[in-house]
Amino acid sequence: MCGIVGYIGRREVAPLLLEGLQRLEYRGYDSAGIAIHSSGTGKSAGLKTAKTKGRVRDLEERIPARFAGTTGIAHTRWATHGAPNDVNAHPHLDPGAKVAVVHNGIIDNASELRAKLTADGVTFVSDTDTEVLSHLIARAQAERLEAKVQEALRMVEGTYGIAVLHADFPDRIVVARNGSPVVLGIGEHEMFVASDVAALVSHTRQIVTLDDGEMATIKADDYRTYTTEGSRTSTSPETVEWAAESYDMGGHDTYMHKEIAEQADAVDRVLRGRIDERFATVHLGGLNLDAREARSMRRVKILGCGSAYHAGMIGAQMIEELARVPADAEPASEFRYRNAVVDPDTLYVAVSQSGETYDTLAAVQELKRKGARVLGVVNVVGSAIARETDGGVYVHAGPEVCVVSTKCFTNTAVAFALLALHLGRIRDLSVADGKRIIEGLKRLPEQIDEIMRAEDDIKKLAEDYARAKSMMFVGRVRGYPVAREASLKLKEVSYIHAEAYPASELKHGPLALIEPAVPTVAILPDDELLDKNRATLEEIKARSGRILAVAHQEQEKADHTILVPRNEVELDPVLMGIPLQLLAYHTALALGRDIDKPRNLAKSVTVE
Repeated sequence: MCGIVGYIGRREVAPLLLEGLQRLEYRGYDSAGIAIHSSGTGKSAGLKTAKTKGRVRDLEERIPARFAGTTGIAHTRWATHGAPNDVNAHPHLDPGAKVAVVHNGIIDNASELRAKLTADGVTFVSDTDTEVLSHLIARAQAERLEAKVQEALRMVEGTYGIAVLHADFPDRIVVARNGSPVVLGIGEHEMFVASDVAALVSHTRQIVTLDDGEMATIKADDYRTYTTEGSRTSTSPETVEWAAESYDMGGHDTYMHKEIAEQADAVDRVLRGRIDERFATVHLGGLNLDAREARSMRRVKILGCGSAYHAGMIGAQMIEELARVPADAEPASEFRYRNAVVDPDTLYVAVSQSGETYDTLAAVQELKRKGARVLGVVNVVGSAIARETDGGVYVHAGPEVCVVSTKCFTNTAVAFALLALHLGRIRDLSVADGKRIIEGLKRLPEQIDEIMRAEDDIKKLAEDYARAKSMMFVGRVRGYPVAREASLKLKEVSYIHAEAYPASELKHGPLALIEPAVPTVAILPDDELLDKNRATLEEIKARSGRILAVAHQEQEKADHTILVPRNEVELDPVLMGIPLQLLAYHTALALGRDIDKPRNLAKSVTVE
């Protein structure tokens, strides 16, 4: 993995591919490369490549002056097999330079295939699993390029999103998908392919999303889709909701700052058109879950990874409180491996910002195989999880370009509030409580703006706490998922070590870490646990620990307090996470980190 771009048409391809790669830089990568069908004649015809370790700007400097052509593919790589270097960068060619392949995903049986090909006399030049594909396609006996790719893929186990050029077929690009996104862009006498619509929207908003097990051949004037077994499939283009400007920084220094600042508008979008004042509930038509089915469920299990998992933790608490249904959240990456008992009376909810997170998608597929009802809570319309679930809720956060999630996390938490209210009103939640939650939801955008107006004060605190060698985050019940997410944000963008614990667990071991050099961030909403949380502050201060409190009122025992406006207690976690996003951002800024592209991380995790 991480980013694929391809073009075939009448325009010079190299500038288009470089532009597409730049729009995919947010996904995280360590090297980049490009391959084109040269428009020359004689010895100058055929495939030409340029690739390098580093950024897209480094690749641009490597491209020769005479690098002309109107068909090509390009890639940004996030290392899985082999160190980041020029040789391991994509595209990968066969020894005869007939085939060029770019690939997202992991070939699970790459070692076995490499051994077999090596025994047959093939010499490998890279350490990647992807090079196996270029050799297999080049050695395939079929006459048509499509059939060559199909022959190679039948030998492969694992995940892939691939794009293939062949020197003998200059009029086409062949692509295939299994577990890693591939999107076609439909233009006027030109066609595009990418792993993410962000690479396409400046040229076309008409797209076709491939399903797992599906392939496509794109030519300048048409495309066709079919299965890896050769059967034709029927697809119609869809219109992308977001324009190219949605992927720009909009005057901000970083995408992360832009996306934090957009949260009031984003929350307004997820609420818009869904609130039903008359019946004190919400409309969620995409759930495909009628009242009888909602009342019959006995448990809710939420599955997600990273920030999606933390949003699921908030969602589980909301569902328990408002719908009075047992609910819990679990990392999808663990659930899919532990041979869980799948209960027909349990409603499963898969959470993913991209809708393509591989561990979560695999969990969905296993649940569907066992007959479970699965809903999706995702941001990207038409993504794999959205298509494979029985129904769900789109969070409408808009494009999120920074690798770390901010506005999508917040919108996901609000989407869970909507789901909890919907289920609660079907079950036993009173009209009065329904109206109370609705009024709280309606206050959220203005309260987010109020938090943003305190950014300068949070920035000053961040510059102070940036000197910490490690940080502890604690919270009870509603505050604990906020602590988990805040700890993750700080780690992701600042690289400061951070841990999150339930506040009550601090005295069961982690208290040994408390010292002046290890500050504690404490989440203290004004709820029934406020006195208990204040007792935790006493424990920390007794051990000379510094405390930054996030609370609704000044905390006497804290060294500093970030004040957050009150909402309904069930909705307070939505607001209490936002100043901690700003704290992580400004801490990273003070330390000079590459905020939008943290080291070692990728935006859409489509491998295990």
